[in-house]
Amino acid sequence: MKLTHLDEKDRPKMVDVSQKADTFRVAKASGTITMSQEAFDMIVGEKTKKGPVIQTAVIAAILGTKKTSDLIPMCHPLMLTSVNCDVDELPELPGFKLYVTAKLRGQTGVEMEALMGVSIGLLTIYDMAKAIDRSMVISDVLLEEKDGGKSGQYKRA
Repeated sequence: MKLTHLDEKDRPKMVDVSQKADTFRVAKASGTITMSQEAFDMIVGEKTKKGPVIQTAVIAAILGTKKTSDLIPMCHPLMLTSVNCDVDELPELPGFKLYVTAKLRGQTGVEMEALMGVSIGLLTIYDMAKAIDRSMVISDVLLEEKDGGKSGQYKRA
């Protein structure tokens, strides 16, 4: 299988999407952060010294989604039409699961943008609560589903 980010001389390149038609594309990614009960309780109770952790993580996730092409070398800058972020409290862990859904009408997919948003959102939670618990674990950052483009639909089983 030939990798699309290498040219005929095996040099890195950005994929040429100029001949592809615009289509509606959507991707949803998720990830989890686990932590101590104390950190979880302080975040849920909005008692951390750094302010509202979850609200800040949502803003960071949206910003991370928008900045993907600045950090992943072969990603195209995209004109996103929507970024949505949801956070579930998981008291049984304790921790949180963060979801990012990115949408656009364009020539390339938004999987990397959704994954980047999740990563940045979870890192923001870590950053804002690390004074309480440095043993937090970020895990299971993954693509939940995507639709659009030549490869069509994907949904994690």
